[in-house]
Amino acid sequence: MALTPAAASRFARIALGGVRREFPNKMDHILYAPEDVRSPRQLHPAFYGCFDWHSAVHGHWMLARLLRGFPDLPEAEAIRGVLDEHLAPAAVAGEVAYFRHPGRQTFERPYGWAWLLKLAAELEAWDTEPARTWSAQLQPLADTVAERFLGFLPRQTYPIRTGVHPNTAFSLELALDYARVHRDGALEALVTERARTYYRKDRSGPVRSEPGGEDFLSPCLEEAALMARILPAGSFRTWVAGFLPDLEGSPVLTPAVVSDRSDPRIVHLDGLNLSRARALQALAAALGPKDPGHAMLERAALRHAEAALPHVASGDYGGEHWLATFAVRLLEAWPSGSR
Repeated sequence: MALTPAAASRFARIALGGVRREFPNKMDHILYAPEDVRSPRQLHPAFYGCFDWHSAVHGHWMLARLLRGFPDLPEAEAIRGVLDEHLAPAAVAGEVAYFRHPGRQTFERPYGWAWLLKLAAELEAWDTEPARTWSAQLQPLADTVAERFLGFLPRQTYPIRTGVHPNTAFSLELALDYARVHRDGALEALVTERARTYYRKDRSGPVRSEPGGEDFLSPCLEEAALMARILPAGSFRTWVAGFLPDLEGSPVLTPAVVSDRSDPRIVHLDGLNLSRARALQALAAALGPKDPGHAMLERAALRHAEAALPHVASGDYGGEHWLATFAVRLLEAWPSGSR
């Protein structure tokens, strides 16, 4: 199982069909005055497509990731055109202005924030002249979002343990990617401290209560995947043995059933299967091949991937506008040599 050029091309076409598609659009927008009644593109000149702001952001991340990994894609010129247009200084300045409005402190917190930093990290790590330009142009928005994280996380007393957008563990992991690429020591130290404070004492995670009916993340597995990156290997093995003592036979090892892919909430479960597959592989890698549960975790990851990957392009925009991102993130992390 791997991210092949053919799959990359297919996923790129899906994203290209969404990032400039303004409608339908589910906006997270508070009206403070009559002049706030504006179209998605007027409010968000960079990230107005893909049904909602965060999906537009991670759609751009996916396009950048695919072009970086497969520079000869048939869609390469179209991808470069999108990034040139949407990451232009004026477009990014419009996004920064939106964030700087005093009434928008919680806009897209934390999921959209995290994906914006993930996009910034991708561009910064990509050593080509166009990527350096896009990275520099996006940096004012990345600075704004990193500042938001630095201001918010010390005030977030409790983590949010949900299977949808507010999940704290998922967003901390993406923020950690940015902090390490950007060499932002303050953000990395804060993410590490918050992860330890939130999760270090957790025991017996409620895996048997998962999934929720519209989850696209596994609260327990996302937490474990984050802590695998935060704790030293020996400490992590001790921690995860206490946090996931009843993993064998639990529902998180069985792919979720997706009964209606035309329902935009039920189709979240395809995303759950993709994100679970990635988290299960991360957990298997962290424990290592000598761990008794390693093979079980790898088999469960494969079952989840096989249950979801055929349905990324379902023909319904409710799933198509975002699922390919989760598929790319899974496939790029799939260990070589595995099925």
